[in-house]
Amino acid sequence: MYLEIVTPDEKIFEGEVETATFPGTHGSFQIMNNHAPLISTLGLGDIRYTEEKKKEELLTVNGGVVEVLHNKVIVLAEKIVD
Repeated sequence: MYLEIVTPDEKIFEGEVETATFPGTHGSFQIMNNHAPLISTLGLGDIRYTEEKKKEELLTVNGGVVEVLHNKVIVLAEKIVD
């Protein structure tokens, strides 16, 4: 599936991933290939994603929105926490 992570200032990541886990405001959730359509708000926490045959990557966000549609995941993050 295709994942795109953007903030108001820059595009953080864009590419194919195997899985992605998000810090939803009501608990974390994982998206896999061919997931059902979904829109969710994000809270403070970690976005974890695994590129094909690579190690897991980690970004900490402080809120935002995620949309899943037609095997494409778009994350609009308010802020990436260092």
